[in-house]
Parts: sequence; C-alpha cells; structure tokens
Amino acid sequence: MLKCTVFCERMEHEQLLINAFRNINLTVDKHPEFFKMWDEVEFDRSEFITSSGKVERNFYVVISGVQAIYILTKDGDKQVIGFSFDGSFSGVYDSFLLEKPSHYFLEALTPSRLLRMTKKQYDRLFVIYPEFERWGRLAHQGLLLGRVQREIELTTLSVRERYEVFMDRCPDLLRTIPQKYLASYLNMTPETFSRLRKGKS
Repeated sequence: MLKCTVFCERMEHEQLLINAFRNINLTVDKHPEFFKMWDEVEFDRSEFITSSGKVERNFYVVISGVQAIYILTKDGDKQVIGFSFDGSFSGVYDSFLLEKPSHYFLEALTPSRLLRMTKKQYDRLFVIYPEFERWGRLAHQGLLLGRVQREIELTTLSVRERYEVFMDRCPDLLRTIPQKYLASYLNMTPETFSRLRKGKS
C-alpha cells in the first residue's frame, strides 16, 4: 500500500508540473533532474508561508489549497494583491528573485499542499535546460501583463463591473474563501462585496 501511495503521489506531482509548465515540452525522460528538484510541503489554514521582512527562499507550484499575497496598510488592514490556487505558481517573486526581504505576506487561506524548489535549484534549471529560458520569458510576461490588466480594471471599472469581471473568470475554489479577501483584492468593502453577491444594487 505504501509503494502504491508513493507511486501515485509521484505521478500526481509529475502531471501537475507538466501542466504548470505547459509552454515547454516537459518529459520525465528528457528532464529527469527537473522532476527530482521538487519536494512537497504542507501548511495549515492561516499559516504564513512567507512573512514580511523575511526573504522568500522557495518557488512553489500549488497542489491544492488557496493562498493570498498581501501587504498591511498603515491601519493594519490587509490589502490583497493576488491569489494562488490549485495548479498555479505561488511565492513572493520579487523577494525570491532578488533574495531581498519581502514586502508582502503569503498566507494559506485553506489547508495547502505545495511543491517547492530552492533558489539554487531554480537558477540551475536555466543552466541545464535551455528551454526554461522560454518558460521564464513567457511566465514573467504573463505576470507583467496580468498586473497591468489589474491596474486598468481597478482604475476604469465601476465596483459592480470589477465584481462581475472577477466572478466570471475566478476559479470556483476562490469562492470558498472568506469574502473579506476577495473584497480587498477588488478594492471594495466586504459589505459591498456581500451586497453584490446577493444581487442587490
């Protein structure tokens, strides 16, 4: 039974990584070291994966769960910048890449399982597998364009429009987390978010 569990977990991890890095043709045969670089880690609900002031040491791919990245305002409120969830990348990227203290918190909003690799392993990927240069370029383009799109939506859309656009494209998993995180991400009060969710003007 143990051998079966280990084998199933390995297969789960391999397929997750193939899906996450889908813009390059990953195979276990051609990229054996890549698949060996990852280890699984678990976090309880409300546990910090990264804290402000700490250096992010790992790059993550989410197996299951939802995480939020946010800053604390001067009043101590959480201003949510983004979410990660099943199948997505996670981490505090600027701190990870620059190896400098994070400005953000990364918190597990639900019990979470993630695959992680270290900065040393991450850097080695680009040395031993040239095709990861393409992945890195496309991944960082995606992050930049996503950030620009978010800024446009926050400055040009009404509260209702922001809510409708977000709910149209957000995974069902995000709908299970506390509304205050979604409201913060959309730059509205929890009361406004609740009213919109109930279909009230």
